[in-house]
Amino acid sequence: MLPLTQLGGFLVEMLGYPFMQRALVAGVCIGIVAPLVGSFLVHRQLAMIGDTLAHTAFAGVAVGIFLSNLFETNVSPYLTALVVAVLSALLIQVLSEYTDVYNDVSMAVVLAGGFAVGTVLISLTSGGIAVSINQYLFGSLSTLTRGEVEILVGLSVLVVAAIAVSYRQLVYVTFDESAARIAGIDVRLLNRLLVVLTAMVVVGAMQMMGVILVAAMLVVPVAAATQFARSFKRSIVLAIVAGQVAVLTGTTLSYAYGIAAGGTIVLVAIGVYLGAAAVTRLGPVRMR
Repeated sequence: MLPLTQLGGFLVEMLGYPFMQRALVAGVCIGIVAPLVGSFLVHRQLAMIGDTLAHTAFAGVAVGIFLSNLFETNVSPYLTALVVAVLSALLIQVLSEYTDVYNDVSMAVVLAGGFAVGTVLISLTSGGIAVSINQYLFGSLSTLTRGEVEILVGLSVLVVAAIAVSYRQLVYVTFDESAARIAGIDVRLLNRLLVVLTAMVVVGAMQMMGVILVAAMLVVPVAAATQFARSFKRSIVLAIVAGQVAVLTGTTLSYAYGIAAGGTIVLVAIGVYLGAAAVTRLGPVRMR
């Protein structure tokens, strides 16, 4: 442990770098919206949809870089990833609604298709695209631009606002979809809204977390929170707290030791989950 004076100096030094300022702003946004949306997904047993949309976002990034190379122009991989992820989210929902396949089957089909498209586009180039896409696969603190952080902040505000407006209906659908239909709630619209919000969170967070690990922030903080909270609203609050601990601690450790940010954040989140599980196992302290 660093002495308090050295710790203060370290934090001042870290916050003096613009790229770390951007990373911390991005981390705070991710620590809010990922557990917020993830709380609904986990309780609806849709935890794997984040991983599915991350793989389709990978295809979207590949599309953006491929088009940029093909037409020698500047097509934002962020924008193409968002478009592809949102369309994929809606496709998953449509497959579940209009075919006989279950949610996990439709997610598996879209996941495989998205990753296949991404790998084919990469193979069509001489290798430059593979180099460019690495930062999206694994995430990076140093490559976060101000524009990307602004997009993430905008997406975060939009996600929080959408959930705030539709919170009661989303909770109703999450815990009793049949009763929600009887009550006249547009369940189909809310289901589509949830998957679209998930796509927005995944794309917003992938630049820092990386496509491979971004889905973990939708699930792990929520899993930690459910160890303590019985009420849904309190579990959301605790999940956001766990998310903030993970991103702020992980980002700081990443800077201090020069290690991958996404992996460090996820490992911290898993540590929080294991700690919460151990506490509840050794002595139940469930909050009412």
